Amino acid sequence: MISCLIGFLFHTPVISAIVAIAAFLYYYSTNTHDKWQKLNVPHDRPWPLVGNTVKMLTLIEHQLATIDGIYKRFADKKYCGFYHMKTPFLMIRDPELINNILIKDFSYFPDRGFHKDPALNIIANGLFFLEGSKWKTMRQKLSPGFTSGKLKLTHDQIVACSDELMRFIKDKMIENNQIEVKETMGKYSTDVIGTCAFGLKLDTVKNEDSDFRSNARKIMKMNFRFLLTETVSPKILKFLGISEISPEATSFYTSAFREVIKYREENGIIRHDVAQSLIEARKELVLNSTDENKFKEEDIIANAIMMFLAGFEPVSSTLSFCLYQLALNQHVQNKMRDEMNSKLEQHGKLNNEFLVDLHYTDMVLAETGRMYAVTNALFREAVNTYHVPGGKLVIEKGTKIMIPFHSIHHDPKYYPDPYTFDPQRFSPEEKAKRPSGTYFPFGDGPRFCIGKRFAELEMKMVLSQILTTFYVLPCEKTEVPLKLQNGLPMMVAKNGIWLRFQSIS
Repeated sequence: MISCLIGFLFHTPVISAIVAIAAFLYYYSTNTHDKWQKLNVPHDRPWPLVGNTVKMLTLIEHQLATIDGIYKRFADKKYCGFYHMKTPFLMIRDPELINNILIKDFSYFPDRGFHKDPALNIIANGLFFLEGSKWKTMRQKLSPGFTSGKLKLTHDQIVACSDELMRFIKDKMIENNQIEVKETMGKYSTDVIGTCAFGLKLDTVKNEDSDFRSNARKIMKMNFRFLLTETVSPKILKFLGISEISPEATSFYTSAFREVIKYREENGIIRHDVAQSLIEARKELVLNSTDENKFKEEDIIANAIMMFLAGFEPVSSTLSFCLYQLALNQHVQNKMRDEMNSKLEQHGKLNNEFLVDLHYTDMVLAETGRMYAVTNALFREAVNTYHVPGGKLVIEKGTKIMIPFHSIHHDPKYYPDPYTFDPQRFSPEEKAKRPSGTYFPFGDGPRFCIGKRFAELEMKMVLSQILTTFYVLPCEKTEVPLKLQNGLPMMVAKNGIWLRFQSIS
């Protein structure tokens, strides 16, 4: 039997077939790996199929470590190349060139380059992923929901959510003085975005079984589905019928936001919020448009879901990392508290003037954004051929660009002793010393985060209530340093962020 098998394998046609298949597979897995060599762009030699990201793909290390390793190996270069599997990426390291790409020459790089299929991912037509004229149109329609006047109208709603959070923390302190703050802040930010943006009273802080929160966890959770979408071609996923995010979560949010729009229209309800902006966009871009490439109902729902997810995850992440650092750096916490008490005495309540006056708190949040930006990089794609100023490199149309801002945020050239939490980095004097193009927690240029001011308002409001009510302290379960969960394109503490709250009075 074995001798027959050996004889078959060494039969000339079989050997030829095996060699031909092996040659095809090798060519397929390496046929893009000569791009940076041809363009004389410094790069590491890639491995077949996996490129330069094998440790990231196999979850041996976090994406941050993979990207930071590439960034540091080309410390004296303005740019370098690497391969994510077969895809060539140009990593931009030079602040001046970064400014050109994001701002000055934005017209060459307006798109992020994530070509998602709406059939696999409901938010593929959300503002974050939209490209070209569709992105510009939807951005214009949603921007009115985030004006300073509209944000002032949300103050009382945010305070109500913060009050509920204070009661929740006090109740938890009776049960157990160790609180996992990431999930706790996630509940708070879910309630805020629900009520302020969509007029929904979710009561997620009080309700452990909230459908809005549980379905959000399904989307944000790292699982086999997530790993597949990171490594397998969208065409293969579509053929196999595998969606990028949970079908249950997709169905829930689609139904929920359709109902919001339907209820408001049937009852003539008008609110000055994000949902209203989407309703107005639906009337103009879907119902009354004669454009052949007009938006569809699914696009409006996609943007509702996108705004909801973007409204709670970055805020909860930043707040939990901020509280973690405040617990470890009591002098910073005390200085924040003193500022808040002083300004509260001056203004009498948590109004807009009070929030604008919290200059040290702004510095603390800026330092948190530097150390713990929610994602690790900005991405762009060249829509036209671009000649790099002052150099020979020509960035061809279709080239994917990465700006590794986590690595830039931790580069000693711009931020000495970068792993030390130091809000003084963002004093006016220190900021003036740094070149532009070195700080991006909300992105930069025309595609900067549309909800930046709302997120800052929400965070300053709840931190003011927390720090004037509680001392935030480490506990037995507080990890130092935090371990990050591999496999996610964002910073998530593997074992949670556990802290202790102690009542001031």
